Amino acid sequence: MTRFFHTCLVVVLLLLAASAEQKTASLNFQVIKEVNGKPVRNAEVVIHLLDKDGNQRQAGLELKTHENGKAETSGIPYGKLRIQVIAPGFRTYGQDYDINQPNLEITIKLEKPAGQVSIYK
Repeated sequence: MTRFFHTCLVVVLLLLAASAEQKTASLNFQVIKEVNGKPVRNAEVVIHLLDKDGNQRQAGLELKTHENGKAETSGIPYGKLRIQVIAPGFRTYGQDYDINQPNLEITIKLEKPAGQVSIYK
């Protein structure tokens, strides 16, 4: 039993050391309207971690903006990620970012949808 306990303790310590080495960041989002700079509340901010080839690695983390157009999260590992913002009445926003600092402020300006083009009148 002592040998088993010792082995488990070593495994736990190794896992803790490995996780401590991975740097994480806090992300603060400000989502505003491009036309007037007013905040967009209840916008959905989706964060996807990316692998080295730019492919999404896992299911995304979803946040909602508050009345002031802000949303925040922490514990995001350094590296590449894709941010999408979806809000009714606006074009969907998408951009890839390289996270390499402990705190990052990201301002996203949402645009109104483009007019529809049709050959029919």
